[in-house]
Amino acid sequence: MVLADVTLTAATPQAKLPRALPDEIQPQKARFNGVGDLPSAPSDPDTPVLGCTMMAQATPIQAAMVRINVVAPCFTNERITVHHNGMMFTDATDENGMLAVDVPALSEHAIFILALANGKGAVAQAHVPTLAEFDRVALQWSGDGGFQIHAREYGASYGDQGHVWAGSMYSSFEADAGTGGFVTRLGDAGTLAPQLAEIYSFPTGAAQRQGTIALSVEAEVSELNCGRNMSAQVLKLGPEYVLQTSDLLLSVPDCDAVGDFLVLNNLVDDLKIAGR
Repeated sequence: MVLADVTLTAATPQAKLPRALPDEIQPQKARFNGVGDLPSAPSDPDTPVLGCTMMAQATPIQAAMVRINVVAPCFTNERITVHHNGMMFTDATDENGMLAVDVPALSEHAIFILALANGKGAVAQAHVPTLAEFDRVALQWSGDGGFQIHAREYGASYGDQGHVWAGSMYSSFEADAGTGGFVTRLGDAGTLAPQLAEIYSFPTGAAQRQGTIALSVEAEVSELNCGRNMSAQVLKLGPEYVLQTSDLLLSVPDCDAVGDFLVLNNLVDDLKIAGR
């Protein structure tokens, strides 16, 4: 609203005229809060300061995986939670505010949400058309559950070459060749309230022979989880990239059983490989 043609009228009797100013006014130094001279404005820096925006980039790589690169110069050694299609894990930036992690994609049009504890974050996207060539099962949990996902390919026994878990030597490059699957472990157990995940991937589209892959969820009894109830969740990538979920609540034996392994064979359906 703009006001115009407004005339002010006196509402009180005419005020006394102000006293005349002295003929000469002596200049005085300006004071800053009464304690000194007003400081001069700082000069512009020779080198501009890098902004505090958190940035993330997602790049498709081999074996239907995505490399996530995070740059957050104002958030060094900070906990980051990564969300992707129902899967979640926590990691941390380094002393330079950077993070690089390879994540198995769980959707062809993969979206990754990266969140800091203070609510700031970033979103990265990648197109992963090669996901159609892979079967993928993820296991995720919180804290010190000691969970593991194990695959025994084509009738392999524990300790055989076809026994695939996070400690085996299979790589994603071998998976591209169709020779076997691999397990990717995600998350930093050293973060506050860690969220961890393991993903088993098998290159079904490049498989050289038909057969069955037996999948199981296992948990090692440790000083950190003995005598407690532990929960986990299994995510299986179904047809049309629909994610099927199964929840698990496990009562871990007392600490007398430290070092033992609990094997849950019926939590995950076996994979049926047609082969070429």
